[in-house]
Amino acid sequence: MITVFSGTNRKNSRTQLIASYIYEQLKAQTEEEVQLFCLEDLPHDFLHADMYSEAGQSKALASIQDQYLVPANKFYFVVPEYNGGIPGALKLFIDACSVRKYVDSFHGGKKAALVGVSAGRSGGLRGLEYMTGFLNYLKITVLPNRLPISLIEMLLTDDTLTDEGTQKALQQQITEFLEF
Repeated sequence: MITVFSGTNRKNSRTQLIASYIYEQLKAQTEEEVQLFCLEDLPHDFLHADMYSEAGQSKALASIQDQYLVPANKFYFVVPEYNGGIPGALKLFIDACSVRKYVDSFHGGKKAALVGVSAGRSGGLRGLEYMTGFLNYLKITVLPNRLPISLIEMLLTDDTLTDEGTQKALQQQITEFLEF
């Protein structure tokens, strides 16, 4: 199973548009089950002082972990650039899921693809580097073709990805990921 993550809890984000595009492309190109989880759907009760114990984990978060992390063998993270890094909500989500079913969620030969989304010129490169490091620490192998998407506003028409060069680059990454 492949889980695509829209890596921000911001409502109506450009990141979600790209994640949805990737999700639809994957569904059309593989017989594997593909799911999409948008961090804007995170439960509001998962951030608290007791979240770092299994007993203190939000039941709603545990349900998300059981549906989207545990059964997946591949993750596709679409991550916006926030202040030269990644959204804190994404890191907090991964940290919160590491206290329960840690090995089932992250180990066992799981793989990931990374896409950065940025209104600026970097395409979130620093965040992709940072994510690669902590995903490797979690024993997740990252596809070497990490794709930074820069100047996102110029690539969209009416909230739809219309830039052919970006579509081609995403297709190349999707093809590599399905063979990975």
